[in-house]
Amino acid sequence: MTTTSDPSPDPSPGASPGASPGALPATGQIAYLGPAGTFTEEVVAGRPELARLEPMPLGSMADVLFAVEEGSADIGVVAIENAIEGTVNVAVDTLAFDVELLIQRELVLPVSLHLMALPGTRIQDVDTIRSIPVAWAQCHQWIREHRPDAQMVAASSTAEAARSLTAPPVAGVAAIANRRAAEVYGLEILGEDIEDHPENRTRFAVVARTGIPAPTGHDKTSIVVFQRADAPGSLLSILQEFAARRINLSLLLSRPTKAKLGDYCFLIDLDGHIADEVVADCLRSLRSHQAGLKFLGSYPAAGEPRARSVAEIDDDERAAIRWIEELRSMVER
Repeated sequence: MTTTSDPSPDPSPGASPGASPGALPATGQIAYLGPAGTFTEEVVAGRPELARLEPMPLGSMADVLFAVEEGSADIGVVAIENAIEGTVNVAVDTLAFDVELLIQRELVLPVSLHLMALPGTRIQDVDTIRSIPVAWAQCHQWIREHRPDAQMVAASSTAEAARSLTAPPVAGVAAIANRRAAEVYGLEILGEDIEDHPENRTRFAVVARTGIPAPTGHDKTSIVVFQRADAPGSLLSILQEFAARRINLSLLLSRPTKAKLGDYCFLIDLDGHIADEVVADCLRSLRSHQAGLKFLGSYPAAGEPRARSVAEIDDDERAAIRWIEELRSMVER
């Protein structure tokens, strides 16, 4: 992976630039945000190909990414987007600016939040609720209806909020966390599915130091585009590269480059794989016309395929190329 050079040679259609689709090591260490009972640990434990690896719970998402880059972990898993709260800035910024890693696949986890406490606790006994501010915000309606006078106390994670109730045992205090945290720390669930938005989802990225999974036909590519100049039309010129090739964008996010005030780059997720001709051509053009392009990976996408795939667009592109070549062959010389 490179930051300032062309992200990939021109792969032929269907070529395999790296490992098999979404392939992960059979052994090794997997880093993720701890302690046991976090949503990240839940998504790891729920996938056999991840759960078989030696766990390495760490204190922050940045720690996870640096552990993979430095080689103390073979792969890492970090949350990068939530349906309600949006992009997880600490994760995407670290990927964009601080480490050289490649996304291997994405995972999506439904988010269900529960109120839990020591066994025998009743809802009316709860006068303090521990969790992270994001969790409180997502359960505002339920808290207002059931424990409006409870004091909110911040924790470093939902899992840490649950763990803190047991060491030592604390009466009259509850935590908002996931079901796995209740199982891990032996807590009793007092309120189930208390989130205000039941369709909430969190998207996670599995990252490694090297390797681009082979195309599956339902893939996503993530890049960071740095503008050559902050001028009128600069964003439009970037977007036109995708529009001209009929490439769909699933994420467009501006982030400060941390170089100077008012200087921004764009994090972009697009449908398709670097092995697709149309995607490779788009990235090549972006790299030549913008100040820089960082390739974060091409990998199997979660969810259902879109109605029109990049492979179909590639077929149309090749047909158009053949048509032009036939016309040009008729030119008198």
